[in-house]
Amino acid sequence: MNAQEYFDQGELVAVLTAQPLDRTLDYKAPEGGCFLGAFVEVPLGPRKVLGVVWGPGQGGFDLAKARSVIRVLEVAPMREEMRVFLGKVADYTLTPMPAMLRLATRAPGLGDPPSMRKIYRLGDGVPDRMTDARTRVLEVLRDFGGLAFTLKELAEQAGVTSSVVKGLVKQGAVREEDSPRDLPYPHLDPDLPGKELTEDQTAAVDRLQQGIRTGDYGTTLLKGVTGSGKTEVYLEAVAETLRMGRQALVLLPEIALTAEFLTRVEARFGARPAEWHSGATMTERRRVWRMVGQGDAQLVVGARSALFLPFRDLGLVVVDEEHDTSYKQEDGVHYSARDMAVLRSAICGARVVLASATPSLESWANAEAGKYERLDLTARFGAAVLPEMKPIDMRAEQMQPGTWISPSLRQAVRQRIEKGEQSLLFINRRGYAPVTLCRACGEQIACDHCDARMVEHRFLKRLMCHQCGETKPMPETCPSCGVEGKLAPVGPGIERLAEEAEATFPEAKIAMLSSDLFGSARALKAKIEEIAEGDADIVIGTQLVAKGHNFPKLTLVGVIDADLSLHGADLRAAERTFQLMRQVAGRAGRADKPGQALLQTFQPEHPVIRAILSGDEEGFWKAEAAGRQAAGVPPYGRMAGIVLSGPEVGPVFDIGNAMARNDAPLRQIDAQVFGPAPAPIARIRGRHRVRLLVKAPKGAPIQDAIARWIAPLRLKGDIRLTVDIDPQSFY
Repeated sequence: MNAQEYFDQGELVAVLTAQPLDRTLDYKAPEGGCFLGAFVEVPLGPRKVLGVVWGPGQGGFDLAKARSVIRVLEVAPMREEMRVFLGKVADYTLTPMPAMLRLATRAPGLGDPPSMRKIYRLGDGVPDRMTDARTRVLEVLRDFGGLAFTLKELAEQAGVTSSVVKGLVKQGAVREEDSPRDLPYPHLDPDLPGKELTEDQTAAVDRLQQGIRTGDYGTTLLKGVTGSGKTEVYLEAVAETLRMGRQALVLLPEIALTAEFLTRVEARFGARPAEWHSGATMTERRRVWRMVGQGDAQLVVGARSALFLPFRDLGLVVVDEEHDTSYKQEDGVHYSARDMAVLRSAICGARVVLASATPSLESWANAEAGKYERLDLTARFGAAVLPEMKPIDMRAEQMQPGTWISPSLRQAVRQRIEKGEQSLLFINRRGYAPVTLCRACGEQIACDHCDARMVEHRFLKRLMCHQCGETKPMPETCPSCGVEGKLAPVGPGIERLAEEAEATFPEAKIAMLSSDLFGSARALKAKIEEIAEGDADIVIGTQLVAKGHNFPKLTLVGVIDADLSLHGADLRAAERTFQLMRQVAGRAGRADKPGQALLQTFQPEHPVIRAILSGDEEGFWKAEAAGRQAAGVPPYGRMAGIVLSGPEVGPVFDIGNAMARNDAPLRQIDAQVFGPAPAPIARIRGRHRVRLLVKAPKGAPIQDAIARWIAPLRLKGDIRLTVDIDPQSFY
């Protein structure tokens, strides 16, 4: 360590805390001194708060009044590359540094000293009698694959009292152990044999492993048709990273995908990796955070926030399904995990693999421009072949009122049922119906707190707002005119489609997959496993089913409304439709049975529908890229969204209009301001929302200009302003 990295006792140090302050605070280094990057506990008013030593103190005040750091925490100091990364993300997203530090310290009990604790695992004994509560406890322990729980966590996860767990301990069905807090993760062996690879896969593995061995930064777009074995390829890249003694991170877009993936990792490396996502216990999250910093977790599998873990030597980041919109954080810090993975890897000399069957246009364009290497897997793995794709022209179908499954699709589903194969009916709408209309007065039931229609969820017998989560019982009479018996559902949702399927195919076993039908990730995972084992004839699903699940018996996909997202105001509407349809169609024919995808459409001649059916992906990307380039929008231009919100619409619009008039910093970089206008959803949770859009040329310093533009603003009362650089959605 050089002298600049260490501060002697009593020296002034600048400490960044996670508190909402606009600067670092000066403290005296504690007894024994501290290193730059040390995690410390400091006094702030009457409280003790977590902070990081960010550099030498500024001084300029009476040093007798300086307070001392209380203590240095027993965790690995924050590395310089992490401090640089947080600073760059803050600059890019226009986020205050304390909010960035909160993102990087999202683990409970970081200040707790190492100690012993009681943990609970699955035991070998059999209870003398089983109850529902005991069954739930044992199911939780089995579903979490041997992970340890504290008594409180296990009881909460199973929805039982702690005495139920204690009773199972006495019976030997649950094991109680004394364990040191935060043990290292089991060693992963990269030299265990992997799956036999195709020629395509072997070539891709060789290229990726060569890059990893250089120890330098580089990004590769791994594009492979659905079922081509992208996972096997990037697991071999993980293996090479582990051989180099470096750490790897695999990001997945959905918690529901982690269970199957963890099983594959365990089969390849002989042990389970660390997990980081909202379904992990708090105990496990603290363990991951600490072990990653010490280098005692070789591989982390996680959600987007895993990117902010304190890796000691990160050598590889894989972003699976890199096109997925869930990689964009839409509240708090507005960041894209895909883009920030590239930034973090560039800082620490790691490789990035962006894997997708249908890449984002941003990644496709970067590969075209030579910024990313591109590797293509063109054939499905093993015996599986790509599904045949056909349109069903809904203009020619004889449809009964209030039905959504066409005669052609009904016939195809019946053929699959007779063969003992599975069909998937896909509609990208949750609930029973998107609108509930009064046929007496025309009123559409809206949320009381948002400018959004409430969606009927018939199974719950409630109406739900998909913006704020507000629910209310389904009314018998119209809340507007008071007439009884005239409320009617308009349009289809997944529940209404399931109701029609049950009436149309009474002999079939039907399963629904939608994120809001399951109370926990565990329940969702169990349902997916049941379907994969053949425990359904017809699966009815929302976009959740498009994400990486493998259903070996599924040979038919029917898309109920392929036109649904074609005409949104979103500049990515065509791209998202294309990606979703191709991903959903790819669920068909995964094993040795050929698959078929049928798209119900009123516009079979639409360019996007034609591109989906023809499989001319490169043609689609080129046409989409040309259109975006002509319009000067991402990825060939810069955009930022500004949303002002407040309890009263007038003052919010006044500020928006003032901003639009005083846009000199934006004109200096040739940027345009559109708005202010009511946001497409103009009220959420009782707050009125006004939006401005900033559009700038590709190389323009848009962050600096926006920072200068908003700096003079003095927001009064409860008015809030949020900035979203590179917005993914425009609501």
